[in-house]
Amino acid sequence: MSSTLVIQTSFLGDTVLTTPLLAQLANRGPVDVVTTPASAALLANHPAVRTVIPYDKRGADRGIRGVLRLARQLRRTGYDLALLAQGSWRSAALATLARIPSRVGFNTSAGRLLYTKRVPYRDDLHHAARLLMLARPNGREPSLEELRPSLAPGEKEREQVASLLARHGVSGDERLVALAPGSVWGTKRWPYFPELAQLLAPHARVVLIGSREDAPLAGAITTAEPTAVDAVGELSLLASAELIGRCGVVVTNDSAPLHLASAMGTPTVAIFGPTVPDFGFGPLSPRASVVGEDTLPCRPCDRHGPQQCPLGHHRCMRDVAPALVAERALTLLQTPDVLE
Repeated sequence: MSSTLVIQTSFLGDTVLTTPLLAQLANRGPVDVVTTPASAALLANHPAVRTVIPYDKRGADRGIRGVLRLARQLRRTGYDLALLAQGSWRSAALATLARIPSRVGFNTSAGRLLYTKRVPYRDDLHHAARLLMLARPNGREPSLEELRPSLAPGEKEREQVASLLARHGVSGDERLVALAPGSVWGTKRWPYFPELAQLLAPHARVVLIGSREDAPLAGAITTAEPTAVDAVGELSLLASAELIGRCGVVVTNDSAPLHLASAMGTPTVAIFGPTVPDFGFGPLSPRASVVGEDTLPCRPCDRHGPQQCPLGHHRCMRDVAPALVAERALTLLQTPDVLE
């Protein structure tokens, strides 16, 4: 049976959005994935993946020696096909040095000269759909159901979440609302999460999701709303997905928790500032609401989001009112209460 290698070493959200592609490929044969150590943990237990191969491209495996070492390992498996979901020269060289005969990637990728087939990069599609098109020789666009990302938290993650909630005295019948205030891009961080927590606390228990780097943001929220459960830096990525899956709604910036929520099917309020969903990274949850200041002529200003506003005012985030975001969250939570 033929086997396929998917190389995806981009951001965490990109890895989540690759899971629909993995699910489709798994119908044809074994699928292995080369990804970053952080994303490798995220893909643990995934039913579509035979083997996750961590590639620490900026650490232990950096440089040409790391590429050659991993290429030798991959060569022993004897893959028939490599799909380059991340299009750098490094990834293309890895697939080539591994002697994988068919190498498919986007026609806009940096490593495209090393591909045996180039697929058009569709700006008009969600990124999950773009990635799926790598495995669609007939060019058929995927349905919304086919685009739904997936993750597979296991018993270990369920126990981590249950333990955390018990430590904070959360009862089994409490409604939960997750807030994810962080982003590696400074201008993607909406500044009013503390105010939002205060507005939502009378209606549900607020839980905070994020990495250790988000601790100062979480501290500002718990100062404003002491009843909030601070899970920032306390859970693995897959356990964070499990916690998000237990929530009635998640409010997040344009960052990885948005895609975790899509994978867990959690209703989502996504706040977009310097970026826009048209870039292909909007929510894929069955129920979602996108909030953004659409009247600003300077928006969008960047594909990712710069660390500082180029014009100095950051109105794309500062003009998004907490009351509006709270109203959207409560609507998704299906509460009868209405904010004035």
